[in-house]
Amino acid sequence: MPIKSLNLTLIDFVINMSSMNIQQYLTDLVLPSEVEWIALREIHETVRSLTARNGRSESIATQMNHGVMVEVLVNGQFAYAATNTLTFSAIQAAAEKAVLLARQASVYKIHPFTKSVRPKAVGRYQSSFHQAMGSVSLKDLIDTLIAGTNALKISDKIVNAVANALIFERNSRMTSRDGSEIEQATLAIAVGLSATAQDGLETQTRTNGLPCLQAGLEFLDRDKMCQEAQRISEQVLELLQAEECPSGLMDLVLAPDQVLMQVHESIGHPLELDRILGDEKNYAGWSFVQPADFGKLVYGPSILNVTFDPSVPSEFASYAFDDIGHKARREYLIQEGVLVRGLGSLESQERLKVPGVANMRSTSWNRPPIDRMANINIEPGSTSFKEMIGQVENGIYMETNRSWSIDDYRRKFQFGCEYARRIQNGQLTTVLKNPNYRGLTIPFWNQLRAVGDSSSLKILGSPYCGKGEPNQAIHVGHAVPACLFEKIDVFGGGA
Repeated sequence: MPIKSLNLTLIDFVINMSSMNIQQYLTDLVLPSEVEWIALREIHETVRSLTARNGRSESIATQMNHGVMVEVLVNGQFAYAATNTLTFSAIQAAAEKAVLLARQASVYKIHPFTKSVRPKAVGRYQSSFHQAMGSVSLKDLIDTLIAGTNALKISDKIVNAVANALIFERNSRMTSRDGSEIEQATLAIAVGLSATAQDGLETQTRTNGLPCLQAGLEFLDRDKMCQEAQRISEQVLELLQAEECPSGLMDLVLAPDQVLMQVHESIGHPLELDRILGDEKNYAGWSFVQPADFGKLVYGPSILNVTFDPSVPSEFASYAFDDIGHKARREYLIQEGVLVRGLGSLESQERLKVPGVANMRSTSWNRPPIDRMANINIEPGSTSFKEMIGQVENGIYMETNRSWSIDDYRRKFQFGCEYARRIQNGQLTTVLKNPNYRGLTIPFWNQLRAVGDSSSLKILGSPYCGKGEPNQAIHVGHAVPACLFEKIDVFGGGA
């Protein structure tokens, strides 16, 4: 059963940009005849960060970025230059710099590109939401976060209670001389809760995993926050008295908020084509995946189906076009266990000669787009969570990532979680603290024995996926169900 996808309706689409006409600026630019293609990409982003701690407002911050990136193709070489001085003369100067860089770099180019990797595209996109920015006062937003911290403080043993919200507004426009005209506007929110408890020398922290969606201020709901705070605070107190997670080979059930991290690190990043090409090896590692693996590598059993899907409503990295104008659509990356497609742009696809997706994205006006994962989802299976637990005689159930480590080739990994429970004879029993597990990517995914049905699927994500030099922290989404793996190496914090 595929994840439900809908065409997002354009609701009162307004690009909150400057009054300048970048299309006219593009027309008026004076360029040498050697320029084969040129585009301007204007981005205006506002990020608001609100934090409350222990019943009081702690910080309120706003960051704004607004600028224009010029991209040119000269002698088969792409190059970029950017400016946040929003005048025609500044953009003309940036265009001249981009041409100069492309001319100089073309002598050393690794591939002769043509404008076929910059297809003409026209369209618009806007996040769906119910409450826009400004519909709720700043005081009410802070009061909601304060209420969340108060709801976390159910015991004197809870020594630190934090609630925070990150609100992202991003408006972008891309126009090229061959007729591309794209406008995209997103409103996205991440809401965090954290409770730290202490009893003697024992300290434990429980969080909500920072859920995030493309949504309006309705996502910052006081009643839901307080309900979630109650669960988190109860669980952190349980952890103070919990047994240490046992060590050994045993069955492992991962909650969606941990499947998120497993997918992100051991499927998402290894499938990025620029890593396979070696472009990323000097910063965040490359990949064990080889070009010949596409269409052949058995990544997991037939119940494993992984999709790239930027069209899921409310998912954190949904969009209609990537930042070079390639139209985004749902594609299988792993189908019935077999690797079929990579996470790579038109440029990487041409260089590597393997299929990819529309995922060339940048974090800001002063960063060139690179191959990035976006919404990477596991399609729901047919097993309910209750049935999944019922299949396990001796195992561990884990929630919410706490720590992670993975090697440069994305082969070996180790993850720690915040909260666990023992599974005995098909029942969730004792609470366990400091749970960890480790493995090798391909053997681990081939030990997948059940994929949760749609009732266990959650739409999650992260605002902090880092990659590139200079670093680009970008939004990613993961819609994933609970999953059961067999004979996994599990260990406690003291092991």
